[in-house]
Amino acid sequence: MSRKWIPPKSPYNLVQEKLWSDPWKIFVACIFCNLTKRRDAEPYMWKFFDLYPTPKEASLADLGKIERLIQPLGLSKRRSRALVKMSNDYLNKDWKSNPELLYGVGKYASDAYYIFCAGSWEEIEPKDHALNDYHSFLKKSFKNTQSGAQNK
Repeated sequence: MSRKWIPPKSPYNLVQEKLWSDPWKIFVACIFCNLTKRRDAEPYMWKFFDLYPTPKEASLADLGKIERLIQPLGLSKRRSRALVKMSNDYLNKDWKSNPELLYGVGKYASDAYYIFCAGSWEEIEPKDHALNDYHSFLKKSFKNTQSGAQNK
């Protein structure tokens, strides 16, 4: 992240647009939204951030407590394990050149990181519908500039 990137606000109001300054929170949001509608996942995500505002706190969290918190979303065992392990990896692995080294982080979360945190959106092709919409928005917004690093 050698350049200063601030992702522009879009008409899509993606949760990642609110969390862009904290890559860990982007990854957490993606774990919550994976296989779950945003409107269902988001209230639990904010509760999670209230309880565990940093990757350090999340890496030390009790799995059972997280499971109980997010149980209504489904996949609570898998998700709680992913949240704790990813947070530990976030703190202890050299992942910035490859976010998929983080436990539970796949293409969706990796693409979100590159779009919203790293500003290297031009180098990826997202498959997720919402990220694809935002990616197209960026292409249109910056079509007259040589680089998306310049904000309008």
